[in-house]
Amino acid sequence: MEIRKLILVLSLIITLITIGLSVANREKLLKNGEAVLFELAPMDPRSIMQGDYMTLNYRTTLGTSTYDIPPRGYMVFTTDSLNVARCIRFQKDKHPLFENEKIIRYFCHKWNISIGSESFFFQEGDSKLYAEARYGGIKVGKNGESILFGLFDENRKAITKE
Repeated sequence: MEIRKLILVLSLIITLITIGLSVANREKLLKNGEAVLFELAPMDPRSIMQGDYMTLNYRTTLGTSTYDIPPRGYMVFTTDSLNVARCIRFQKDKHPLFENEKIIRYFCHKWNISIGSESFFFQEGDSKLYAEARYGGIKVGKNGESILFGLFDENRKAITKE
């Protein structure tokens, strides 16, 4: 009976450490990642179980079919003078990268390319405020990791509830 308790406690400790490290890595990315705006093609479905949310569809394609790119890998992009991302190509590995090129991880599912953070949750009744979103603000790390930090309007101003 003692061994079961020991295994249970060790499993719990390992789980808590793993979750803690994951949260710490996300916080570090939010603090140190480069802020980039990705154009959106937003949809606004409603979920009874989860409250209000917006499904985000990023404009990441080059007119190529998802069949023509690796199922997982890195989207290579540059940013314009307004810090809006422009997709250059898709590749399986982090390299090669040329001057001013950056990467963000992606994976293909069905007919879409996902760069992460496809849902933005907001308080019930705020759907009109976020319906004007035209950009998703994403913090991107040098290794291609990313996290959504906000939505922006057509003038690239953060959408916030005042």
